[in-house]
Amino acid sequence: MDNVFPQESADCANLPKTIALIGKYHSQEIADSIRQLARYLHERGMTVLIEEETARNLVSQLDLRSWASGSFSWLGAHADMAIVVGGDGTMLNAARQLARYRVPLVGVNQGRLGFMTDIARNDMLTCMDDLLDGKFLPETRMLLDAEIVSDERSVAANLALNDVVVDKGAIGRMIELELFVDGEFIYHLRADGLIVATSTGSTAYALSANGPILHPRISAIALVPLCPHALSNRPIVVSDRSEIEIRIVYATDSRAHFDGQLAVDLKNGDCIRIRRSEYSICLLHPPGYSYFAMLRQKLHWSERPKEH
Repeated sequence: MDNVFPQESADCANLPKTIALIGKYHSQEIADSIRQLARYLHERGMTVLIEEETARNLVSQLDLRSWASGSFSWLGAHADMAIVVGGDGTMLNAARQLARYRVPLVGVNQGRLGFMTDIARNDMLTCMDDLLDGKFLPETRMLLDAEIVSDERSVAANLALNDVVVDKGAIGRMIELELFVDGEFIYHLRADGLIVATSTGSTAYALSANGPILHPRISAIALVPLCPHALSNRPIVVSDRSEIEIRIVYATDSRAHFDGQLAVDLKNGDCIRIRRSEYSICLLHPPGYSYFAMLRQKLHWSERPKEH
């Protein structure tokens, strides 16, 4: 069967003419970075756009009168590429907002770990030369499409690049749920919750819950229990073509979380239906980028123990 989810989008390879800048935090560092990027890109003949919330947050620190600003949908209609300045949280939000417009994303890391924002601030302008010359490497990442059904009625739907998490909420009692894959009952779970993660999200919340690390080229979805009552409830990896259904059997304060940024309250009997989204995003990496080198750096693999 042909793969209905193309691995690389043709849009990834196009040289940009209009570039959007996105950075959400109230930060002098980010304001400085966006100002430097805007001036540099303008000098290189690019049309520069600023995401409107970024403009509002940084208006006291950055003169934005020279640059047009607008909503994510406006950026999606006009930008050939978006540069996200901040951490992975800023990138996650931008990815969900721009996925339907097929705008490639480049990340400048001014957060902490930065699994998706792989350009260091000190190398930012140097890397722009390679970016504008078309030397960056495209990589397509899948998203999840999640729908919440309550009383046989769809009440919410969201995208997630990292994960969809169903958890017990603030109250200490465990959540009870049933898991189905492609209509087949898998198990009854009593736990703090369940993480449904993409390959991208396998290094996020799922990693801290002892889930597997999935290489981005693997088309798969990880199902990772959170502190299960039965230790035999282990992480499971299923095909990205699978349809996953989580049914809430009993909970007192449960919620569904999307990339840890959006949340919807759940009640007993609700169903969360998850499948691969028709949308994907394209991340652009600098020349020489290596996924395993990134893991070694971020996770401190191969470091020698400190001598006392």
